[in-house]
Amino acid sequence: MISRALFGLFGYLLFLSLVHAADWPQWRGENRDGVWSETGVVSKFESDQLTPVWTTPVGAGYSGPTVSGDRVFLTSYLKEPKQVEQVHCVDRLTGEEIWKYVYDCEYQDIGYPLGPRTAVAISDGKAYSYGAMGHAHCFDVESGKVIWKRDLHSEYGANMPVWGIAASPLVDEKRVYLMVGGQPDACIIAFDKNTGEEAWKSLDGLASYSAPKFIEQAGKQLVLVWTGDWFAALDPETGKPAWKHEFDRAKGPINVADPVVDVQTGRIFLSSFYDGSYLYVLDGNELESNLLWSRRGRSEIHTDALHSIIMTSVIRGNYVYGTDSHGELRCLDLSNGDRVWSDQTLLKKGRWATAFFVQNGEHTWILTERGDLVIARLTPEGFERISTAKLIEPTTFLPRRSEEIVWSQPAFAHKHVFARNDRELICVDLSSAP
Repeated sequence: MISRALFGLFGYLLFLSLVHAADWPQWRGENRDGVWSETGVVSKFESDQLTPVWTTPVGAGYSGPTVSGDRVFLTSYLKEPKQVEQVHCVDRLTGEEIWKYVYDCEYQDIGYPLGPRTAVAISDGKAYSYGAMGHAHCFDVESGKVIWKRDLHSEYGANMPVWGIAASPLVDEKRVYLMVGGQPDACIIAFDKNTGEEAWKSLDGLASYSAPKFIEQAGKQLVLVWTGDWFAALDPETGKPAWKHEFDRAKGPINVADPVVDVQTGRIFLSSFYDGSYLYVLDGNELESNLLWSRRGRSEIHTDALHSIIMTSVIRGNYVYGTDSHGELRCLDLSNGDRVWSDQTLLKKGRWATAFFVQNGEHTWILTERGDLVIARLTPEGFERISTAKLIEPTTFLPRRSEEIVWSQPAFAHKHVFARNDRELICVDLSSAP
């Protein structure tokens, strides 16, 4: 018979495992900041090839998986026998399909028409998807039943971005916030999360690919957005800008990376392929913000500071780390944008070379476009590669590149990593030995 003390110990260990288990219920994690807070994970890989716990077939796409409870969500695309987008819900423990929703979706005038780009957001038992052509859906998480749906491209006469809709849905207790690019003055639209009815619309101009996020300023929650024409903070109740700055872009909208918020100092870092780097600071008492500095090279080849394309940078202390337009990993002094060091060992040099960064304690976990998972340490002294293993095979053909790539943000949840290519969704155990 198990003693009472031993039984209590088992209960305590179970409690700790539940406390440290974390979901990844939306784009870039629980707080939308690319931070993975779980402990008890490996600090070094045992081999150079990671073995999946399970794999499940899916269609093509750039969208990353999200995780809520014992369910994993993903969107994908099939071209034959007809063009459709799919929303998948699979069991987190086995990879078995729980439900799938398929709808007709003909891709028109989209560059790189591989599939949907945005991550499914989970909130209060509902799942919110947003397809590459602007189809928004709300599902019941348990059954997969469609609660509401809207064709936002058609309804709002949206100017479709060159590479389709890519900014993932943002959800709070009342509303879902979407980058639409609608006309007139409907670049950002908030919808009632339960009914799909429009709550408000805000800002003129073009949509971008950068996802909205929440920030706190002067005791108020705001929706931070970086559109094709504006960098702004909106009142979530009305959509009225608390402040906004016109974004003087060099070419058509190509800002993909999220704004990186340093919560401790109120600084916000932006980086774009053609437009270089910007650093803003929030006023601590008033709903205002100011540009501290901006730096732009003479082209995307001859860059200054950081010209990022897809990846969202990481701020640690007074330094920011990210990959430049052709894959060079750089460290910048956040106070002025000066380059501290650069490194080309993480990625091969190539146009739009990219990687996805997630911070876990002192370690930065990086999925490269070649499907390698890297455990690293980023400091002002340099890039330290601690361990590397192959996570998933790259399957996407990219013009101007000689090798296939994988461009999808992985999810880190319940001490596992979930990643996809154009054929499968996989799950790999990252827990350390007890």
